[in-house]
Amino acid sequence: MKEAMRERYINPYTDFGFKKLFGTEMNKDLLISFLNALFHGDEVVTDITYLPNEQLGAYGSRRAIFDVYCETEKGEKIIVEMQKTEQAYFKDRSVFYASFPIQQQGQRSADWNFELKSVYTVGILNFVFPEDEYAQDCFHHEVKLMDRDDKHVFYDKLTFIYLEMPKFNKTEDELDGIFEKWMFVLKNLYRSLERPAALQEKVFTMLFDAAEIARFTPEERWAYEESVKNFRDNKNTVDTSYMKGKTEEKLTTAQRMKAKGYPVEDIAEITGLTSEQIEKL
Repeated sequence: MKEAMRERYINPYTDFGFKKLFGTEMNKDLLISFLNALFHGDEVVTDITYLPNEQLGAYGSRRAIFDVYCETEKGEKIIVEMQKTEQAYFKDRSVFYASFPIQQQGQRSADWNFELKSVYTVGILNFVFPEDEYAQDCFHHEVKLMDRDDKHVFYDKLTFIYLEMPKFNKTEDELDGIFEKWMFVLKNLYRSLERPAALQEKVFTMLFDAAEIARFTPEERWAYEESVKNFRDNKNTVDTSYMKGKTEEKLTTAQRMKAKGYPVEDIAEITGLTSEQIEKL
């Protein structure tokens, strides 16, 4: 039996897992619950309509492919993305994607007054922002256009919400409220063998039923296995690139120390390199 199938519940960080839970009409109540928990009561979503996840820009420009794209009963547009690895120009990409639902609201009518419905981009990040942009205990970020002088929100209809999942480390006993329960289940679902006792709400009964691999059809199992394989291959590539970068950084440091006459033993202790690696520099 393949490794993926030894898990009881799917991994929501995979393409198949994320779309299975949040991108299907059958499970749209899960997405509604998650969004309401995320908005902390500031915005209430009672229903959603899924929109095509592949969008073409104005005048035939570059396409955007969203993980999940939907519209609320009020006409607000919401993009939900599971971002598995850090990407160059990630923030630029978020802004570019948000431009699609803005463009699509334009009307050719001469009497259109430019009024827009709100647009939300939600990013569930399986990485942290680089260079310690936010404090270690700060994982939930809500970004709007703001006046730099008096800090008031200049435009409240464009919102970017980012969740730095690696920073969320609360245990089951520490969970406070539905939002933290959603964070916990997203991070720990595929590691779970049973439904945690703290997650007694009806929506989590639905989630664990939808996520149980044993309930999948043969076609769904195959698709999930392929999705897990792609997820792990991608992770291994990123991890290898990271380790290679760290090694090169150590070699550069060692080379500089050696040029300044530091003893090999001291260089090895500071960089973690072997004496043989240092001697070859």
